[in-house]
Amino acid sequence: MLIRYKKTFEKIAMGLLSFMPTEKDLKKLQATMKEYETEEDWQLFLWKEEDIIGLLGVLYDHPRNTIVIQHISVNPSHRLQGIGKKMVKALKEMYGDKEIISNEYTAPFIEKCDVC
Repeated sequence: MLIRYKKTFEKIAMGLLSFMPTEKDLKKLQATMKEYETEEDWQLFLWKEEDIIGLLGVLYDHPRNTIVIQHISVNPSHRLQGIGKKMVKALKEMYGDKEIISNEYTAPFIEKCDVC
């Protein structure tokens, strides 16, 4: 189930976000988390089954009426089980009126999933 990020999940979210190649540096990771917490158009979602095992970060592009998937990450012990695909599918269901697109970092995964 896709749930909205809350500050109480910060450490879990940072851990999942740190798996993204662009978020390896601690200062960069902290800056990204701050943007998700403070910028109105940045939204962070977590994927929860029994535990939180995935993360999906999006940017609302109002002029184009699109949602850009900026970050997508799944706990390594839960990979290759279709979790990422489920997260994107849930996002599409949540925002059916908007086009879901990827950025340069998430495009290879999104194309492989063939869900957008």
